Amino acid sequence: MAVRRTSAQWSARFMVALRLLIQSGLLVAVIGVVGHFAGLVLVTSTVGPTAYLMLAHPDHVTARVRNAVAGHGVAIGSGLACAAAFGLWEHPPMTRLGNTTLNQAGATAPATAVTLAALTVMGSHHAPSAATAVLVSSGSAAPGRPLYGLVAGLVLVMILAPALVRLPGARRQTIELEG
Repeated sequence: MAVRRTSAQWSARFMVALRLLIQSGLLVAVIGVVGHFAGLVLVTSTVGPTAYLMLAHPDHVTARVRNAVAGHGVAIGSGLACAAAFGLWEHPPMTRLGNTTLNQAGATAPATAVTLAALTVMGSHHAPSAATAVLVSSGSAAPGRPLYGLVAGLVLVMILAPALVRLPGARRQTIELEG
């Protein structure tokens, strides 16, 4: 059954989309510029989903800074442990090899599983942390500069995104994801 929207609903949806366009563009641009001047890659694949949750759904439990910190913290810890256990501490990441090695597949599975299980026990759900677990355990965000960049980018998102949604004029209205 098709859902018909009124012009007021379309207008509200457009305004939320415009807010997200501006806020997310500004957020990622600032993180990219800071990374450029810091000499680190701060814009990683965990920045986008974390920014999305915090900007588009700021009142949702998964967007809480506490859950983001716990989620990414657990993911980094489990990812590092699994990377070490599977001999990937200094292994080139998947993107450089062109395919996934058996050790990378072996490391990413328990890192993701431990992250999800720990966050469930802690009651700190934050879906983007699963991406962090994969990046770290596979060696894509290896210890050293890649990992520092990943962490710094996430810290900036966790500081700047909540501030952006609280700026005067930044309406916290969200749109339901159905239809």
